[in-house]
Amino acid sequence: MRTTIDQHIHDQAFMPVYLLWGEETFLKNSYKRRLKEAVVGDDAMNFSRFEGKGLDVDELIRLADTMPFFAQKRLILVEDSGFFKSSPEQLADYLPDMPDTTCLVFVESQVDKRSKLYKKIKSLGCIEEMKKQNTAELAKWAGGILAREGKKITSRTMDFFLSAVGDDMENIKMELEKLISYTMGREVVTEQDVQAVCTIQASGRVFEMVAAIANCQPRKAMDLYEDLLTLKEPPMRIMFLIARQFNQLLQVKELMNQGLDRSAIASRLKIQPFIVSKAIPQARRFSREQILSYVNLCVEAEEAVKSGRLQDRLAVELLIAKEYG
Repeated sequence: MRTTIDQHIHDQAFMPVYLLWGEETFLKNSYKRRLKEAVVGDDAMNFSRFEGKGLDVDELIRLADTMPFFAQKRLILVEDSGFFKSSPEQLADYLPDMPDTTCLVFVESQVDKRSKLYKKIKSLGCIEEMKKQNTAELAKWAGGILAREGKKITSRTMDFFLSAVGDDMENIKMELEKLISYTMGREVVTEQDVQAVCTIQASGRVFEMVAAIANCQPRKAMDLYEDLLTLKEPPMRIMFLIARQFNQLLQVKELMNQGLDRSAIASRLKIQPFIVSKAIPQARRFSREQILSYVNLCVEAEEAVKSGRLQDRLAVELLIAKEYG
């Protein structure tokens, strides 16, 4: 993603205050690191970092008022402060008077856009929301990393890769590094390479598990369940993912019956088209009644665990084997 911050770094012209917020941790970490490198580099004397709730606002203001030591800028990084929920007015009132030798960077997961501090930063500085990237953006970003290493990948293989490793950018980067090392000496990255070295996320394994159920392969489904347990996935989370998958299949099935195509289904359900492409064949293998039956079984299994009638691990095993009722 191209941001205003990229331009500021390129021009070496910085705003007095920045707010990086949102759910994409990789992007927040990347931009806070780049801002630090651009503003103060390795100058530890003029860099300060604060983290967590309960920070002393007076101390922060005193530091911001302090002139940098034999340098042009002082950088103060404040992370996960909760200031954009509690919104300390003292800090918001101070910002217009902060010396132009100080650059203040906030990194937060959640903010209240109605808060006085948020509004003040919006008028004085730069706010960037770091959202989860969509499939097209992730594919472009991941493809760029591979291209810089002299690697090529088809759109089909990229879809397979992203469906396997998930949408967390930090995890995608680590899996790409494994692929690059594994394919040393070769130009094209294949699906077989992804299968050989990439760690498939829980949601990907659950998708395979549901496919195995659809194809009447209970042994394969159980093996996948054992794999997830080996990876320390809690049984109740696995159950939640199975339930979510069958709910999604039910929605896809109903929209298919209404005559909607892949793109229209993806748009209606607000999910990536490649996920719909994989869900459609599964939905075709089940009748609507069968999918609904599994949805109900998931509810029954959860209730059985919560009431103490079944242990969580056994409940999921019975769900996979469809031995309820």
